[in-house]
Amino acid sequence: MATRTTTFYEVLNAALKDFAEHGYDSESRLLQWQRRLEEAARASLMSPDQTRKKLNDFYRLIYRKQVERKEVLELHPGVPKFTVDRLRPKLRDTLERYMLASANLIKLNQEKSIQQTVQRFAGWASSIPKGGSKAVDKPEERDNIRRGLASLPFEERRVLIDQGHKFTSALSEVIALDGGALGGFWRSNWRQANYDYREEHKDRDGQFYMVRGNWALEKGFIKRGPAGYTDEISKPGEDIYCRCKYQWVYNLRSVPDYCLTRKGKDALAAAREGRRT
Repeated sequence: MATRTTTFYEVLNAALKDFAEHGYDSESRLLQWQRRLEEAARASLMSPDQTRKKLNDFYRLIYRKQVERKEVLELHPGVPKFTVDRLRPKLRDTLERYMLASANLIKLNQEKSIQQTVQRFAGWASSIPKGGSKAVDKPEERDNIRRGLASLPFEERRVLIDQGHKFTSALSEVIALDGGALGGFWRSNWRQANYDYREEHKDRDGQFYMVRGNWALEKGFIKRGPAGYTDEISKPGEDIYCRCKYQWVYNLRSVPDYCLTRKGKDALAAAREGRRT
């Protein structure tokens, strides 16, 4: 018959009870409980294999929607579907890179939560006078010590959601830069209810940011606009919990008039005249 594993909360309750009875009477008692708490905390978390599977499932779902179903092209009007297929190797590299980065981030967050929990316990335990005290064995003490570990699943979900937005934005950028985008209109979600937007990103909403060195710029058809270049500001999704996007532009017709040079306007007029004849 298998032996039941002692849970983290059972170990914590035993540690609290022990110090309530004996108090801080030796460093060895404190170190012993710190070690047991750390071991129990690690055992309560997802294993590395479970974490990898969770991340693989999460990112592959986004990848299927954005790449295999071509939903990423919603932000790339006029770009043919075969462009996505042509860029599959780079898009796959982006997938692998984000899965690895998120696994490392989750691991760091887990280590941080475990250490914070053990530190809270040590701070509480070392304040108990030798001989113990019944006054300190309170539910609020228990809740305060375990709070960091208890909130970890919520924080991991927030990490995944945030990384998912970053991943989607990175996939879109690969297509834009390799597909010859001239620039993009910043799209903010500041009007969305309960969205904690940044004022700076709200101010960017609707602004046109140019891709530095694009073909139309090199030919003298367009010029830098008042908003500047895409590489002069943070990318959509780059800042934590940002859900902004670029609506990418690939032709002169879609570039704001204030970015067109005389040469560009003449080329655009000639193209329109050619379509009429």
